[in-house]
This record gives sequence, structure tokens and C-alpha cells, in this order.
Amino acid sequence: MILVDTELKKREEQDNPIKVGLVGAGDMARGIARLMVQSVPGMELVVISNRTLDNAKSAYADAGIDDVIEVTCLNEFEDAIAVGKRAITQDALMLCESETLDVLVDATGAVEFGAQLAEKAAECKMDVVSMNVELDATVGSVIQQRARKAGTIYSIADGDQPGVQLNLWRFVKGIGVEPLVCGNIKGLQDFYRNPTTQKSFAEQWGQSVNMVTSFADGSKISMEQACTANATGMQVEMRGMRGGDHVGHVDELCHIDRYDIDKLRELGGVVDYVVKAQPGPGVFVLGTMEEKFHRHHFDLYKLGKGPLYSFYRPYHLCYFEVPSSVARAVFFRDSVVAADRPMVDVISMAKKDLKAGEMLDIIGGYTVYGQCENYPVARAERLLPQGLAEGCVLKRDIPKDTAISYDDVDVPEGRLCDKLRTEQDELFPV
Repeated sequence: MILVDTELKKREEQDNPIKVGLVGAGDMARGIARLMVQSVPGMELVVISNRTLDNAKSAYADAGIDDVIEVTCLNEFEDAIAVGKRAITQDALMLCESETLDVLVDATGAVEFGAQLAEKAAECKMDVVSMNVELDATVGSVIQQRARKAGTIYSIADGDQPGVQLNLWRFVKGIGVEPLVCGNIKGLQDFYRNPTTQKSFAEQWGQSVNMVTSFADGSKISMEQACTANATGMQVEMRGMRGGDHVGHVDELCHIDRYDIDKLRELGGVVDYVVKAQPGPGVFVLGTMEEKFHRHHFDLYKLGKGPLYSFYRPYHLCYFEVPSSVARAVFFRDSVVAADRPMVDVISMAKKDLKAGEMLDIIGGYTVYGQCENYPVARAERLLPQGLAEGCVLKRDIPKDTAISYDDVDVPEGRLCDKLRTEQDELFPV
């Protein structure tokens, strides 16, 4: 962050800000807009794209900017920016072709649209910073392959748990500790929550009810931890992760009979989560150190005697850390989270007894919840990724809490996300 703010200050002094395009106008996107406009020197939000233009316009208005121009083609956009105007548009893919923009921020959470945006960005050599963990958990490795070939950055943003965990993971490795667990701290986990049960909470905080449901039913944390696993090479100990309640501090996880270090090493480390632990809602990394001299000093510095040591951050700040992610990409070509190869999948589990002919709905809906499973197992059992479940129609009855396979569904035709998934599976055979 010290390097980032120094470089942003230089851009501000040079009157040459990073020019950002924001895709989406939901709660997180509105936060990003306000922050970039009001509080980030050296960075300028020049365009917001959204299907509903009134929402894009109001996102700017909430940030204090009322003078915006609607654009429908690239020339109109470039002309508007050239004279210092801010723009709104429905055509996010067009923005990938811009020579004015430095980077796009995907704040949609939509798998199929996010796939289209990522593919177009790679074709046009446009950097992307994404809050779309749903997409990354599903086809992030193949998207990363395309971005690297194009010489562009495609990165999950800091602020969400994968980014915060990866920062901590890099720090832990940097001080000579072997990271063995990347963990997420939750306040609630109930697979059977749905938009009806979460409606009042969503209204209270002005958030999407499906997004709020995905937090509660475990789908979101599964997506987040899959992203972390695929960027670090870690796996899960078991389907759904170990999880469970831990009413205490995460430091205590080093001293209870929860993890076997030899097994963790065999798996290349694991991703996990705990519910109700402190300091919530943060993240943690557990690692080990063999060198006796360093272990002696870890004890001196109050990290304990080992063999596991706990490192944590007590908060994650969602959209507040997106601008620093953008700056890292533009200034240093540094990705916060970049999928390497698929290690963990998020599979579709029946949230209730489902009937033949029923269509599976959106993540955070009524029909399925997501759970982490190791990629080789998911491939061997032909399990349906939750990121591809929406719109699939069941060919047979599925009992509650059963993993749904490709053999159980008819998949919608013509989706890019399915094409990318096929390509990813061919690139990374098990």
C-alpha cells in the first residue's frame, strides 16, 4: 500500500490519473464509485456501464457527479472523455476496445456476462480487476491463461476474502513460514437459507437478496475458498471443507486437535473456514516453521511454540480495497488473486428435494447451495459446478443434500461459460 499511494500521488501531481471503467451499479459498485470519485487521488472513474442506465447515472449522482453523458459507441465514449466528461453506457464489451481506459472493474457477480467481459478484455488487451468470484471459481484458470497470453492482468480484487487471504499468504511465505491453511471466518452457515428467509436482512442493508442468501447458505464462502485454493495450489480435506463452529480465537486452532500437519502437507495445504470465531469477520493463515532458531524467536515474539503458527487479519473491507487492487495492476502488473490451475471446484448441492423438469436457479436462490470439492473428484464424478447451474433443467428427481451431476441435467445451449469450462477441463486433465 505504501508503494501504491506514492505512485497515485505522482499521477495526481502529473494530472494523469488512472482511467477506470466500472461494470455494474449494485451495492458494491456504488461503493467503488463513491470511493474513487471522492477519496482516491490519481484515479478517475470515467465510465459506468450497466444494463439499466438510470442505475449507472444514480451511482454517479450518489458520488456527487450529475453531469454525465450517455454513450452508445466507442467514438462517442472517447469524445466524451477527451473533453473531461463522465460517461454511462449499456455496452460494457465496447469499453474493452477503448484506448483511453487503463482498466475495467467487474462488479457484477454474473458468471455468463463476466465470461463475455473477460474474453473480450483479453482479445482487446484490457486489464480487468474483478469482484466476480463466482466466475473465477468456475473458469478462472482458463481466463487466466488467456490473460497471460495477451499480456494483460486479470485479478480478483483485494477486500474480498480471497484477496485478503492471498496478501496474508504472500506475507507468511515471505517470512519463511510454510502456509498450510488459508481460512475464512464466518458468522453464519445454514445451507437451507433462501431469498425468503434473507429478505429482511437484505432490505436492512440495501443489498441484493440473492447475494445475501449466498453468504448465508455457504455458496459465497465456497466460491471464495475455491478462488484461494486455485491461486495457491491448496485443496480441501473433505467435501465442504472442515468448517464448523469455533467459539474462540483463531489462534486456538493451532493448539486443538483439528489439523494433522503431515496430511496438510500431503494436500499442499488446505482452504477452510470456521464459524463464530474471533476476530470476525477476518481471515487467517496457519503455517509451520522447522528452523529451530526462528521457532525460538517466534516464541519470544508471542506467536507460541508451534508447530503451527497463526497469522490473521481481523477484517475485510470489500470495495474499499478495490482502488489499491487497480493501482497494483496498472503500476506493478501485480495480481492480487490469479488462478493458476483448478484445484477445488464449487459443486451444486440440492437445497431441497428437487423434481424432474425443475429449472435450477441463481446462486443464492431456492434450489442449490455450493460446496467445495477437490477438482479431481468433481471431474471423476462429473459434478455440476454451481457457477454453471443456473438455467439447467433436471432430468430426474434429486433428493435434498445430493450432489448434482452433469448426467442429471440438460444444460442451456450457446453459453460462453460452458465453452470456457470445457476448454479449462481439456487444459487441465486429471
